[in-house]
Amino acid sequence: KPWFFRNGEYYPKPVKTYSTRKARKRHAPKLFPYQDPHSDRIVNQLMYVPHNYPEIKASGKLKTILLYNGLGPWNVKKGREVFLRAKCPVDTCELTANRDLASTADMILYKDHYIPTGIRRPSNRKQVSMLYYLECPYHTQNVKVPDALNWTATYRRDSTIVAPYEKWQYYDNKVQQLEQDQNFAINKTKKVAWFVSNCGARNGRLQYAHELQKHIEVDIYGACGNFKCSRSNADKCFEILDNDYKFYLAFENSNCKDYITEKFFVNALNRKVLPIVMGARPEDYEVSAPRRSYIHVDEFESPKELAEYLHILDRDDELYNSYFKWKGTGEFINTYYWCRVCSTLHNEEQFSKSKSHWYTDLNDWWRGVGVCTTGSWRNFKARKDVISDD
Repeated sequence: KPWFFRNGEYYPKPVKTYSTRKARKRHAPKLFPYQDPHSDRIVNQLMYVPHNYPEIKASGKLKTILLYNGLGPWNVKKGREVFLRAKCPVDTCELTANRDLASTADMILYKDHYIPTGIRRPSNRKQVSMLYYLECPYHTQNVKVPDALNWTATYRRDSTIVAPYEKWQYYDNKVQQLEQDQNFAINKTKKVAWFVSNCGARNGRLQYAHELQKHIEVDIYGACGNFKCSRSNADKCFEILDNDYKFYLAFENSNCKDYITEKFFVNALNRKVLPIVMGARPEDYEVSAPRRSYIHVDEFESPKELAEYLHILDRDDELYNSYFKWKGTGEFINTYYWCRVCSTLHNEEQFSKSKSHWYTDLNDWWRGVGVCTTGSWRNFKARKDVISDD
């Protein structure tokens, strides 16, 4: 297994060099969005070691990453510890919070909305300016720094460094379904559960759940429902979920491109329930989740139609269990964010004039037309649902 899997032992070797430009282009590792816009490229970045890395290592030269907002927000120490502790294949990087190094650092990294106004594109052509966002556009501020950032790190798949809440990886892409030796429906007497505390989400998820309740049993736990299960006793709550319920509402608080959080990956897929999802677009779940591991609300015209299908699944154990055949085919991997930042920063190809990329309007990329919708993606009307600047 590759090093990023649990008990993985295989570490990558430096990439091969090729004598002709055509061969170099054909065999170039796909690390950046322009090279592979349809993939998150996470595994490529985890397995990338530059061809001259032995010389870089021997020289003792380090790439310096300036954390503009300080070390605290990242919960890291200065220096190389974060790279060495993770046993990164490429570990010749160091972290600093010393802004006096702003002109010489290899990367300046800004976190969330703590980014100064008035910053300019660096004069050093090989310096990277990267913005990191954890939350979705509805919960981040506008960034008024045109043409001053060339990398992004967010959950979005078109970010330079994709930083998802979780990452599913198959052991073998050819084996995505396995026969299971257990009945996931056995002894379950209840239909749908939902643990939720935010009752005012923008995407109308609570209203959808209430409409669904008219057609199938939905037990809502927390501030928005009539059932109680304390967050301080989460293990007990999930035990109830595993033992009693067949379905779980893994509804995000916002419907935005690629926005899939722990509500789906941890609360649902790690349990013995079938998740019903709302949030990112159906095609985003298709490329991020194990095959046939969930039901998307937008597959159905209405909550009533969804409920009718859930009743069918409730009566048919074989059909219900078909949604669990992904189990055992892979695992949720550590995506080693800092390792990937370091390895990708060592790729010299990115600094060529033809490959350099600057965000002329980061707000348009992050919150423009088509990124989020306040309603169903089935009824998405881009001009109406574009996020406003307020």
